[in-house]
Amino acid sequence: QVQLVESGGGLVQAGGSLRLSCVASGRTFSNYAMAWFRQAPGKEREFVAAISRSGGSTYYANSVKGRFTISRDNAKNMVYLQMNSLKPDDTAVYYCAARFTALDRWYRGVNEYSYWGQGTQVTLSS
Repeated sequence: QVQLVESGGGLVQAGGSLRLSCVASGRTFSNYAMAWFRQAPGKEREFVAAISRSGGSTYYANSVKGRFTISRDNAKNMVYLQMNSLKPDDTAVYYCAARFTALDRWYRGVNEYSYWGQGTQVTLSS
């Protein structure tokens, strides 16, 4: 079992920045590919960004490419999402997800992740 806890959400003006954090506990963090997803009211959960076990490979949804950066610190069991140039459409609950894998690659499907945090709310004000 892996436990994930997100933090860093809040209310921010359009054009602003936020940094989300997710701390993992319970297993060897470097054995897990990690990702961020988000879910807006009335919408399905959608992929935002993913990172491989080592952190050497990342992938982004087109809607956030160039604005968001995913990173991880395996020594601290942390994964981060730096969000810049935020837009009203970025308003959502953001979830951290983990998947055990023997491969150093990323995954982008909701169903490809076994472990989820409780989410942190990000709200944009125009």
